[in-house]
Parts: sequence; C-alpha cells; structure tokens
Amino acid sequence: MDIVVKGRKTEVPERFRKHVAEKLKLEKIQKLDGKVISLDVEVSKEHNPRQADRSDRVEITLLSRGPVIRAEAAAGDPYAALDLATAKLEARLRKQHDKRHTRRGNGRLSAAEVADVVPGVAQLNGTGEPIIEEAPESIPTTRIGSLEVQGEGPLVVREKTHVAAPMTLDQALYEMELVGHDFYLFVDSETKEPSVVYRRHAYDYGVIHLRTDPLAGSEAGGAGGALGG
Repeated sequence: MDIVVKGRKTEVPERFRKHVAEKLKLEKIQKLDGKVISLDVEVSKEHNPRQADRSDRVEITLLSRGPVIRAEAAAGDPYAALDLATAKLEARLRKQHDKRHTRRGNGRLSAAEVADVVPGVAQLNGTGEPIIEEAPESIPTTRIGSLEVQGEGPLVVREKTHVAAPMTLDQALYEMELVGHDFYLFVDSETKEPSVVYRRHAYDYGVIHLRTDPLAGSEAGGAGGALGG
C-alpha cells in the first residue's frame, strides 16, 4: 500500500511526510480493511488571519476495492490537523469493518425472531407450517420500457421506505461514500428537514435542503428538479 502526501497551494516539508508515515499505521489500517490500495494525504493552508485556529487542513482519502473513505480536519497546525483526520479515518474504518463483520454472521436471528424483523417473510403456525394468507385481488400491470403501470396508472417505478435517524451533513457525506452512490437522502439533524447530498465534480459535493411551505403546494416547479449546477 502506498501513501502519497501532497500539498495544495503549499509546500509539504520532509519532516511532515515522515510524520505521516509514522502516524498512519499501515498494519492497523490493513487489519480493518484488507482491500486498501493507497492512501492520499492532501495538505492545504488558509491564509485568512481570521481563521488562524483552522489555518491548516488535512484530507485523507483511502482508496480500496471497496467504497472510498475520506476524513478531513482543520487545526492551527498541520500536525494537529493530521491527528484529528487520522482519528476520524480510523473511526470510519472501524464502523465499516463492524458492518462487514455483522453481515457475515454476528447478530443472527432465531427462526422465531425473523418474522418480527424481516418484512414479507412467511409466518409459521403452532405446528411449524406456513400460514397461507388469501392473496389480494391482483391489479393488472403493464410494463412500458423500464416503467410499470398498475391498472390505468399512475406510473410506478419503485418505491422504498427507510427509517433514518437525523444526521449531520458530514455524516451524510460519509454514508454516501460508504454505499458508493452519487447521492444520499437524509434528514438534517439541525433543521429536521429532508436533504440530499450529491457528487458534483472530482471531490466537490452539493447539497439540497427541502423546507416545508404549505403555501407552495399549488405552485408549479417545486423542489423536483435535477441534481446539478
């Protein structure tokens, strides 16, 4: 695994490069993610005197055969920023590692618990035989390309409902990177309103916030535009 240290509009001293190699414990990282290919460490500096306490920013990007994981932090000097970013990276790696470990067998459910947790699973009666429910009256479905029309409409593509706890923008970006999608829908923990983060160009991201306005219900347009700009 390679560690690439680069500066954005600033010089990176050799002493700091050596400190990066010592700080980012390769054995520990590979233990949490054995598919790691490389680590990119980018250092940048803010020359605004008003932001002296956050003048140095360090962004760590972990490239692997899985999802890309990023962690960044800012502090009064690059060494402190590196410590903060490294702690974030390790926490995210540990979280991803625990998710993989759980999927491989930990937290398995008993047969009696499956019906309460897994939607749509067959339920058993007292003798262990499946309970057969009468099928609801079927609605004719017509397929038009990649779309489905139930009955005479409306068009139904696919519908999902997820239970989600409110989170910060930083958490939403992290979750988007973990699932490897170009956008991520979440509930903003500050506004309690639905929001979407999406990838724009390179490492740039955009965010769309939806604000409930009862008077806007009859107006054309609304928030249904494309993710862009």
